[in-house]
Amino acid sequence: MTDSNDAILARLEAVETELSLLKDQQAIRKLQFSYGYFMDKGQYDQVVDLFASDGELHFMGGIFRGKAGLRRLYCDRLRAGFTDGNNGPVYGLLADHMQLQDIVDVAADGSSAKGRFRAFMQGGSHVTKKTRNERLPLQWWEAGVYENDYVKEDGVWKIGTLDYHMFWQADYEKGWAHSEPYAGAFFEKTFPDDPLGPDELTERRAAFWPETPIVPYHYPHPVTGEVWQGSLTDGLKED
Repeated sequence: MTDSNDAILARLEAVETELSLLKDQQAIRKLQFSYGYFMDKGQYDQVVDLFASDGELHFMGGIFRGKAGLRRLYCDRLRAGFTDGNNGPVYGLLADHMQLQDIVDVAADGSSAKGRFRAFMQGGSHVTKKTRNERLPLQWWEAGVYENDYVKEDGVWKIGTLDYHMFWQADYEKGWAHSEPYAGAFFEKTFPDDPLGPDELTERRAAFWPETPIVPYHYPHPVTGEVWQGSLTDGLKED
């Protein structure tokens, strides 16, 4: 009878572990999907609240660290450029951030995780909008991939590192087949030399469509177990 009870307890423990893993994966998906919904509507205060206390963002050649750095980007730079300083939606602005094809892997101890998500964006300004950011196309498509880290802080899953690799941006009228490679400016100065700049500059420089780089996968091949050995330079135009 003891052996039977031990088997039942072992099975119960295995089921509880599996259930905890599934709950963690679902919580992380909800966290990342919420990021997309908040970005859609320019709710930058709420975006910053999704990050851990020492969270960071890798974006356009810079790293923004901690809540102060994140607020500098989201609440100062992006809010001024997209929502006229308003924390929330503004008339005539479309900025839908769809988060797709999620692959989430939780560490064995349940305290950290990694996730890969595809971002697909539709953006633009309606012709009746009186003011708009002239650096942005009137209407555009955008897509990229996130390779993120997540941490459980005080029992709650939060974003540890958000690492967005934008692959392409194209005017709606021209489409991606006729688009020029994205030419947006990378950060060149750090804070405080740039009052809205990152805490650190990175050496990485993204390549944009029609280049087709692969962002390294955080996980091995699900069938063969093979770890991909390529780099961001794969898929680039040869000299």
